[in-house]
Amino acid sequence: MLSPMADPEVPGRLQGLPPLCGDATALLVLGSFPGGVSLARRQYYAHPQNQFWRILQAIWPSSPCPMGPDSYENRSKWLLGHGLGLWDVYASCEREGSLDTAIRHAEPNDFVALARRLPRLQAVAHNGGESARHARHTSVLGLPVHKLPSTSPANASWSFERKLAAWRAVFEQHGLA
Repeated sequence: MLSPMADPEVPGRLQGLPPLCGDATALLVLGSFPGGVSLARRQYYAHPQNQFWRILQAIWPSSPCPMGPDSYENRSKWLLGHGLGLWDVYASCEREGSLDTAIRHAEPNDFVALARRLPRLQAVAHNGGESARHARHTSVLGLPVHKLPSTSPANASWSFERKLAAWRAVFEQHGLA
């Protein structure tokens, strides 16, 4: 039996998650490719040490983020209700482990097709360096493109406060904070 993260068409190839976006999406945050925990759970930023959800809670403190092991659907609605969308630069790839440096033979997602479905999209923000290396794919949308510090636990060189300040500045610029 194949794991839920395997691409059934190509043995050994991992398939990413679908976009998490809605009609109100004004800012699209792109990661590189989901880590092993996220793929196994079929949830964006599922690793408990990833600071993504904690950063959003700090940006939107008056609106508590639903937390807990069974709260992903509610967190997703919460995120969408604030005008944020999520996806990754890669649709599929080969990778051992969860590090971006291990990604091989990656296929990018179709950002133009997604953007056509997002009438309020104002900007794209890349969550980390590997995602930002593909800004040329998102710059074709004609929207502002931002590089944000990675929320991954692997990005230990940035403090939480420094990451939060960078993320908040982009959210404020696009009316999400």
